[in-house]
Amino acid sequence: MKCLIIAAGRGSRLSSRGDSKPLIPLLGLALIERVILTAKKSGLTDFYVVTGYNGEKVKRFLDGFSQNRDIKITHITNEEWEKGNGISVLKAKKLLNENFILLMGDHIFDESILVRLKNERIADDEVMLAVDYNIETNKLVDVNDVTKVLVEEGRISDIGKNIKRYNAYDTGIFLCSPAIFSAIEESLHDDDSFLSGGIRVLASKGKAKIFDIKDGYWIDVDDEKTYKLAEKKLLATLKKTSDGPVSRYLNRPISTRITRHLLRTDITPNYVSFFSFILAMLGAFLFFSGGYINLVIGAILAQVSSVIDGCDGEIARLKFQVTEFGGWFDAVLDRYADAFLLFGLTYYAYFTNMNFSVLFIGFLAIIGTFMNSYTADKYDGLMKRKLGQGKHYFRMGRDVRIFIIFLGALINQPLLILVFIALLMNAENIRRIVVLYKNG
Repeated sequence: MKCLIIAAGRGSRLSSRGDSKPLIPLLGLALIERVILTAKKSGLTDFYVVTGYNGEKVKRFLDGFSQNRDIKITHITNEEWEKGNGISVLKAKKLLNENFILLMGDHIFDESILVRLKNERIADDEVMLAVDYNIETNKLVDVNDVTKVLVEEGRISDIGKNIKRYNAYDTGIFLCSPAIFSAIEESLHDDDSFLSGGIRVLASKGKAKIFDIKDGYWIDVDDEKTYKLAEKKLLATLKKTSDGPVSRYLNRPISTRITRHLLRTDITPNYVSFFSFILAMLGAFLFFSGGYINLVIGAILAQVSSVIDGCDGEIARLKFQVTEFGGWFDAVLDRYADAFLLFGLTYYAYFTNMNFSVLFIGFLAIIGTFMNSYTADKYDGLMKRKLGQGKHYFRMGRDVRIFIIFLGALINQPLLILVFIALLMNAENIRRIVVLYKNG
């Protein structure tokens, strides 16, 4: 399926952030990049972008972006960009003769909306608009500027920014048939050059269907206020359902602040993974060196490493740089770091107590840790299937282990750390086995 994106406007309310609205950076990516990559992630591959104001600059940027990301982009020029956005859609009439997705170049949205919408069915003379019924709870919307929709019996009966009666918002995400072009042309006869005018024409014929986005998010990045709301919302999506309690309430709030700055650089997720690993290894080396000061500094480095360890995935998700290798590489480095940290603590505790039982306890802590990582895959998969995407569930993992090391080192109790980790991790593994067994 082809995807048409209109990005011809000037965006004067965001001019302080750049002279071309589609190129304004939002957490490391230009707005138009983020829209295209979200659509690509949902399964779309063939893009048509309508440019107008400062069009040549936007086209040059998209040419480089297209080559770097291996995405097919066809340029469409709208010299009448100062008129309504319906004109931009109309410029694609000769290129799109089948059903297509229509997006706005400045709307950030949840990819799950497109994943579901693109599989919907419409007749040859219909359009389908993704609407948001959460008009009472959606805090990402500028009520005075948003396009409002009145839905009756599953179809649009009215649409516009100034309509009195409405029960949904227009998200700017459409599944269109070529009928949209003739509808806009008909609307132009009434001196209405906006896309909503064309939708009104189809609605009057009962040909404008709706698609409920349910809990999906979207935001029209149109001014400074909505820009900051978009930043906040995207950072909030970085929380993972598999985050343990320490990650959720301590590490993640810190790591997202670090990530926000790293996004302005060219640092890749794999570099961050390796840096986190080096910090953990330095901490382990200090454990081997002996002495309370080295123990504390080493534990601090381990905890900092645990926080930084969240940044690689955050950068990867926000910059659409997620790869199978990256996830695997991060996991391998984590296992090495865990082994050295716990072995370093075992070494420290043994030479403090000179008791053979310390070695056995250290072994139980290490094997419990490794099995904790091994059982995580099946356990996480089960929880996501049972609870659904986006729902948090109970999990004890690496974040808890590192934090226990950190707290235990502060009170100079390396043996207590090992005992606690050995008991906690092995108990967690047994719990997961029971849960998986009970669920077949």
